[in-house]
Amino acid sequence: MVRPRWLVPTSLALSVVGLLVSAYLTFEHYTGNATLACTVTEVVDCAKVTESAWSMFLGVPVALLGLLFFVAVTVLMLPSAWRRPEPWLDRVRFAVLTVGLVMALYLVWAELFRIYAICLWCTVVHVATFALWGVVLFGQILSFPADDAGRADARAEERVSRPRR
Repeated sequence: MVRPRWLVPTSLALSVVGLLVSAYLTFEHYTGNATLACTVTEVVDCAKVTESAWSMFLGVPVALLGLLFFVAVTVLMLPSAWRRPEPWLDRVRFAVLTVGLVMALYLVWAELFRIYAICLWCTVVHVATFALWGVVLFGQILSFPADDAGRADARAEERVSRPRR
């Protein structure tokens, strides 16, 4: 598969950002937000968000779910995973990211309409998830089988070498 050159480094960078911030939020969850670095205003209040009832999902901390999600996603974004030829891997990659995007949208809804506060750290994770979903979507749309690359190069050469009338 021939993929756009920006796909692998961009997707890996976004997944590492999500991984690092999710790890930080998980650490803060298990230490009672002892060192949570966040400005507190009328709208922005990370502690209010991370200590709310919405910070748990099915009895599991959302931060931990995010960390597990980004561990899996980072593995899927490694260059070695992108080089794998199995077509089902692209579908799994996109399905996992879609589940993550749905969860991120749910959490944004909770912040805006149930908690009435925004966590800037959480927003970084939400934006990274959305950006990663978009990068992978467009990267897969712009990818094509390797044998098509050879035919495309041959057609381009033929057009260049053909004399004009």
